[in-house]
Amino acid sequence: MSAPPYEPQLMRLSEIFGALHYLRPLCGEDDTPTWRDRMEEFLDAETRDENRRRRFIERFNQGYRGFSVAYQDCTDAARLAMAQYLGQGESIISDVTSRYGR
Repeated sequence: MSAPPYEPQLMRLSEIFGALHYLRPLCGEDDTPTWRDRMEEFLDAETRDENRRRRFIERFNQGYRGFSVAYQDCTDAARLAMAQYLGQGESIISDVTSRYGR
């Protein structure tokens, strides 16, 4: 089964979800559902193949780990990264849904 043409965007979105799952609570944001919960919903909607699911999870974990190594406290840079990732995630979702009807 070949990957859809928007696969790289979805992989990036998985990484963004992981980063936000780390950054938002670090900076005192109490999101409901959590970004991990959102990732679970995404996985349920997008994956039927276990290998593909694992790739998405790995990207989520990369996003989380990358920021957990860099930030132990909420800083201005962490807040900036969080804002940029929120914007980038919204852009990816908008682009994929408008171009591919997803």
